[in-house]
Amino acid sequence: MLSERFLTFAVESAQKRYFAETPRAVASLPGPEGGRQYLLYAHVPFCERLCPYCSFNRFPFSEDPARAYFKSLREQMRMVADLGYSFDSLYIGGGTPTILVDELCETIDLARELFGTLEVSTETNPNHLVPEVLEPLKDRVQRMSVGVQSFDDTLLKEMDRYDKYGSGAEILERIQSIEGFFHSLNVDMIFNFPSQTEKILRRDVEMVKASRCNQTTFYPLMASRSVATSLKRTVGMVDYGRESRFYKIMCDALSDTFELSTAWTFSRIGGGMIDEYIVDYEQYVGIGSGAFSYLRGDLYLTTFSLRDYGRAIAEGRMPVAVGSGGGKLKNQMRYRFLMELFGLRLDKKKFERDFGMSVERGLWQEMALFKALGAFATDDEEELTLTGKGRYLTVVMQRSMFAYLNSVRDAARNALAPDERHLLFGDGTPTCVVPAGDVEG
Repeated sequence: MLSERFLTFAVESAQKRYFAETPRAVASLPGPEGGRQYLLYAHVPFCERLCPYCSFNRFPFSEDPARAYFKSLREQMRMVADLGYSFDSLYIGGGTPTILVDELCETIDLARELFGTLEVSTETNPNHLVPEVLEPLKDRVQRMSVGVQSFDDTLLKEMDRYDKYGSGAEILERIQSIEGFFHSLNVDMIFNFPSQTEKILRRDVEMVKASRCNQTTFYPLMASRSVATSLKRTVGMVDYGRESRFYKIMCDALSDTFELSTAWTFSRIGGGMIDEYIVDYEQYVGIGSGAFSYLRGDLYLTTFSLRDYGRAIAEGRMPVAVGSGGGKLKNQMRYRFLMELFGLRLDKKKFERDFGMSVERGLWQEMALFKALGAFATDDEEELTLTGKGRYLTVVMQRSMFAYLNSVRDAARNALAPDERHLLFGDGTPTCVVPAGDVEG
């Protein structure tokens, strides 16, 4: 698809101009701006098994280092509170946040002590859908997101998930068993995995419907360049040429049970709850090793080294660096354009009020391209909405943006000390792909 290739190239080019080649260390995150809402993201980088498709900052689980890390995470949360931030929503990603449920509960409780009533979202894996993990979270968590990726046993084995998390049928049974336990239950899926067929995709959709979850997110496979090469050697080349066809199949197959909340998030008709914080909150504060923050047009990176993270927090400082370059206003407009359209509607009046110019003037090239491609269903004085093709184009742009962020993560991991790199890679060769469950992980 020519438009897909062009957009991928355009987004990658814009990202390269925006991201600094060498992140610049700073003393701390900036303080909040008056009247603005922020989300707090907390990263827990431990897993019982390191899945080969995951590019978020993650390390093999060991109890003592993990408990020390949670303590540091809570200390950084206090630092953020001291800067004057307030939040009404907390998203906890990973890694596997539920790896030590008592530490997770203590972290949520501290957040509520510091910031008041919070809507809390957290991620987990299918093997943690058991009473001893879920019961302590029942009154603490409103949104639970389960990383499934596929119900197909062959794909689960290729992803190295079958032995740890069980068969597709077993995972389905576990999800069904917690129906109604949380206000929102999201199932994360992947489409366009190299060996996925149309038949497998359609069956995955039917299994999601049968799971009785009230939300599902179907992420396109997102691979940095280095990862795409390793995938080609193992399970096959990522075929972006069929991505638009798979996206349409998925949307059509879900439409009798789910409705679109974003371009790749689907809420059950009559009972959904959106769980895409990057749409609800334009700016966010990320805490924890490997977390990103997006504040005042700049992207901040927290060190990927567990050792450096723990040392800095113990010394009372934040181990963060600015990872973005110049051209702030244009990039903020582009970010708003992408995120609001990804959320299915751009408010033109708000855009002009916030940036001092219309979207047509500020982003004339993007507007001309989207119009030429037939992306807009509505384009009037008030708003922009999308056609089916337009929704897919925002998926392409998001996928391209996240894939570039994966390259940033690759570079951060490559800078780790040899002993920390060995925990991740063995011989130092990254083999990661990401379905992108959270931007900041």
